[in-house]
Order: sequence, then structure tokens, then C-alpha cells
Amino acid sequence: MSTRRRSFLGGAAGLPSFLAALAGGPAAAAVPKRDLLAELKVRPFINAAGTYTTHSGSLMRPEVMEAINYASRYFVEVEELHNAVGKRIAELVGSESAMVTAGAASALTLATAGVLTGTDRQKINQIPDLAGMKNEVIVQKAHRFPYDHGIRDTGVKLVEVTTRAELEGAVNEKTAMLFFLNYANNHGAIKDAEFVEIGKKVRIPTFNDCAADVHPVENVTKWIRMGFDLVCFSGGKALMAPQSSGLRLGRADLIAGARANNSPTSATIGRGMKVNKEEMLGILVALESFLSRDHDKEWREWERRANVIVAAANSVPGVTAEMYLPEIFNRWPHIRVSWDEAKTGIARADVVRKLRAGEPSIFILSTEHGLDLGAITLRPGEERIVARRLKQELQAV
Repeated sequence: MSTRRRSFLGGAAGLPSFLAALAGGPAAAAVPKRDLLAELKVRPFINAAGTYTTHSGSLMRPEVMEAINYASRYFVEVEELHNAVGKRIAELVGSESAMVTAGAASALTLATAGVLTGTDRQKINQIPDLAGMKNEVIVQKAHRFPYDHGIRDTGVKLVEVTTRAELEGAVNEKTAMLFFLNYANNHGAIKDAEFVEIGKKVRIPTFNDCAADVHPVENVTKWIRMGFDLVCFSGGKALMAPQSSGLRLGRADLIAGARANNSPTSATIGRGMKVNKEEMLGILVALESFLSRDHDKEWREWERRANVIVAAANSVPGVTAEMYLPEIFNRWPHIRVSWDEAKTGIARADVVRKLRAGEPSIFILSTEHGLDLGAITLRPGEERIVARRLKQELQAV
């Protein structure tokens, strides 16, 4: 049997059993009857990096799992549930309308499709052939990113601009939408509020992708109140909803257009972007939970966990560790650890690799600034494990 079966606490239970027994964390549960990951020879890890899609996002909270298990016991009309959940979400966030999507990435495609077609069945069936339809989306050059492929999937052309004058000059009869990437707000010349103002002026819908930007909690309603016509969030990050879920908020007519382009309706660009009843109820309960939690208390706990790791790293001569907050994206406590690689001859990538390969397996990131760790995905007690293992590896520095 692999080393993954040996408990780092000295017992016989595997990592999943230990993690499931940790009290008070997300998705804390009874020890499962089967260790399915062990059967499949897939090795889990302590996530000390953050809510990255490639590494499972976040863990769902117990109340979310309860909602998912509840939904699994019933048949419903999918459209009826879509309508009811969307209405409840809209009420919670003060939006005119809302819908659940298959992650924030699908919201990019559905938002664009809804703007292009409305509820016109002929147009819905026609895209990505945009003959006779609007076919341009304007975006600041600094706001281009890999996920805007989801916008281009509809057949539109992205028109890049850098200044307000360029943006206003680029608007024409082909312009369908103005796209804004929230985490790039401080990079483009046109900031969020001004972007909205321009959209209102030229009467073109504005869409803000805020996928990982729900902290602080006021952000959930911030950009709708600011006046964006469409806003999206990821469900599988800080909301701790199903990883394959997302939220799209905004104008009722634009949400209706997106819904018309989405599953379960056939012959649509979004037919494969299916959202099941479990995900709908799961993200609804996750949102309710997020809005009602004591965020100050939660923040203090994240800082406490981060400080445990910072203290352990700083106890190693030649190593510098600090807690920091990203300016916008994933705005919760992070930890940066650095040392002089040239002087020590030890690369950050080697430390990352050894932590992932070790027992227990721990996932962290290496960036140009140093090792990067996050507190939000750690469950109670894991900060001590990470601190100990990180110190062990750093002592070789």
C-alpha cells in the first residue's frame, strides 16, 4: 500500500478519515464507509494555496451538503426550480433578476448569448453564426484574460480599447456589450464606476466578471448597486457552494435571454452548461449562509491560522514570511514566504514539490515573489500541520 495510507498522526486511518474528523470546518462529516480516493489511487492533499479550480476550488459547508442531499431525494421541473431559486437569489442580493450557472465561466458565454439573442428562438438557434446580428464586445486591453474565450464562443469579436475616448469611439451599430474584468480594475484606465457611466451613456449593456471577488461581503451587492447590467460570481470559491456552480445577477431581460440560451432547452449554445437541482439548492443555501455569517469572526480565524504559519516560517534563519491581502482578487489572508535562492541554492519549486510529495501531502504555490499560501481553504488544525511541514522543508534553506 502507498505511503498515503500511513497516518501522519501515527494511527492507521488515512488522510480522508482524519480530515473528516476535524470539527467545525467546511464539510466536516462522519468517516465515510469507503475510502473511494484510495480505491482509485488518487491522493488528496491539504490545500494551503487557495480556491483554485484546478485543485478543487473550496470545500462545501455542511449546510450546503445538507441542501444537496435534500434535493437528491426529489424530482422537480427544472425550469420551475430555476425560476424559484433565481427569484430568491435576486431578493437576497437586491438584483432585478438572477440565475444559477455552471460556474462563472459559463456565465460569460450565457451573458453574451443572452445579450445577442434575447429570447428570439431563431437567433438562439443561429449563434455562433451572427449574420444579421450584433457581433462585437468592447473590452479594455488590460482586461483581456484566458477565460474571455467563453465570450468569443458565441461568435463575437472582442474590440480592445485603452482609453475612454477609444471606447466611446468604438461603439457602433455592431456593439452588443461592454465587458469589464473586476480583478483588473486597477490596471485599465477606465475604472468600474466610470465604465458603468459610459455604458449608460451609450446605452450598451455592461457586464462585470467578479468571479472570485465576494470578499468583503458587501461585494455581493456592490456592483449591481453601482449599476452594472450584469454581474457574475463563482460558486466554488469563497461562497463554498458546489464547484460547478455560479451566480449571474442583473437586468431581468438579459437574464431571460441567458436562460433561453441555457439547458434544459435544446438547440442552444448552453445546452451542455447544465445545472442540476442539487447545485441550484446548494448555491442558494451557500449564498444564504455567506450573507448571514459573522464575517469579522471568520476573518479573525483566518488571520490566526495565517499567523501560525508565518511564525513558523520566520523562525527559520534567512527566511522571511508575512501575511498580506490581495488588492481585489481572492481578498482574504494570504502568506508570502521568501529567501535568497541564489545564496542557498534551494529553489522554491523544490519546496513546493517536496510538500506535495510528502506526508501529509500539502499543496502550495510558487510565484515570482515567493511561496504563496492561503488561509481560507485550511480546515481547523491544518494550519499547525502546514506550519510544521513547511518549517521542516525550510530548515534545509
